[in-house]
Amino acid sequence: MSSDFEAYEQEFGTLTAEITSKIGRIPKLGGEEKTQLVLNVDKQLEEVRELLEQMDLEVREIPVQSRGMYNSRLKSYKQEMEKLEKDFKRSRIAYSDEVRNELLGDDGSSSESQLIKLREERAHLLDNTERLERSSRRLEAGYQIAVETEQIGQEILSNLHTDREKIQRSRDRLRETDANLGKSSRILTGMLRRIIQNRILVFILGAIILLTIVLAIYFNLRGH
Repeated sequence: MSSDFEAYEQEFGTLTAEITSKIGRIPKLGGEEKTQLVLNVDKQLEEVRELLEQMDLEVREIPVQSRGMYNSRLKSYKQEMEKLEKDFKRSRIAYSDEVRNELLGDDGSSSESQLIKLREERAHLLDNTERLERSSRRLEAGYQIAVETEQIGQEILSNLHTDREKIQRSRDRLRETDANLGKSSRILTGMLRRIIQNRILVFILGAIILLTIVLAIYFNLRGH
């Protein structure tokens, strides 16, 4: 499992490097060329999101004792992804000086009003971007809580399974002890029965001997 995670890490590094390079080029472009590059980066960001989901699934399959290290690495990659998305959103509404002059033209009378309009639109877009980022962070926090809850649940189930095995072994020992006690009880009962029988036999023999002695004395006296 860790080898798959490391392969995903390499792919993540390659993709993010390409995306960072393209994000830096976006403000320098305009028109159709900028639109195509934006679509291309957006597609690559989606690939990175899917890659992070695969990495998350891989981490869940790693044994608990080794999972902490991979969780830390995955967290740093998610933070890097958030920074890329933020930079991408800003680059889409940013313009280099050269592109801004091209958009505004050389007409000084209209350039100021157009620049104000661009700034207003940019402020509006940034405001929307911030709201989306806050919503995204809340969703990410909720997802992280769900993942941690699932991990805790798995650990609890594992502990319950271990406790169940211990209880089952204790029950087996109790059954074995109960069986031994039953066997011992039967042996003691048999021994007690034999003791009583022996005492009865001794009593009968004693009675017979006594009776024999009495009869012998009686017939002896009678003969004289």
